[in-house]
Parts: sequence; structure tokens; C-alpha cells
Amino acid sequence: MTSHPSAGFLRRLGAMFYDFLLLIALHMTVLLVLVRIIGVALEPVASQPLVVLETYLFFTFFWLRSGQTLGMLAWKLRIEQDDGARLTLMTANRRLLGALLGFVALFIGYLWILFDPDRRAWSDLLSGGRTVVVADAD
Repeated sequence: MTSHPSAGFLRRLGAMFYDFLLLIALHMTVLLVLVRIIGVALEPVASQPLVVLETYLFFTFFWLRSGQTLGMLAWKLRIEQDDGARLTLMTANRRLLGALLGFVALFIGYLWILFDPDRRAWSDLLSGGRTVVVADAD
């Protein structure tokens, strides 16, 4: 078990908002580069798979690297596995699946934090981990 306290709903929401803004900036940058390379603007429908790929790479890169996205770093959050192990690609994929299900189900997967005794979202439950608050020295 972790010595860090589990993160609450509002703090996670703040980190999600930061990451959302970063994903928008990333997508705009990638689109700009693509427009420069191919010379024409992509139709919105054509860029949707690109958004999915960018989102997947963004989260898996940061979670596998340090257990923190940039938004999580700003809000002093980190993902920890229950067994103390680092995230693997499989656990990161399960987290993303849990996050997707949590959003698609009218945000219930994140509202679950308010009712779960360990303050876990569906992404935490599905991946066997938790999102914790860390001190600056960690």
C-alpha cells in the first residue's frame, strides 16, 4: 500500500484540464506541420484518428516515463501501482480504457472517486493502481 494520500476529484479535474489544453496545443502543432508538408488542410473527420493517436502517445509516454503527465506534475499527482511496480504498457492501456469508459459513461467513472472509499476512479480500478498526491521532494 502507498504512503501517499489518494487524490481527490477536484485536483484530478484540474490536472485533466491542464492535460486537455496541452493536447489541444499538440494537435494544433501536428496539424500545422502536416499542412506544411502536404500543402492542404485536413478535413476534420480525417484528423480524428490523429487525435486518438496523439492522445494515446501523450498519456502512455508520460505514464511509462514517470507516472505523471505534465498536468499531473503541475497538480502534484502521480500514478502508483498497488504492488509498487512501475506502469507497464499493458497497465497504461488499461488506464486509458478505464478513462475512456469513465468519460463515455457521462463522467461516472470519475465521479466514482466521490463514493469509493479509496478515492479510485474506474481507470485506477481497471489498472490496479491509484492516483496519489505527492510532495515536491518525491
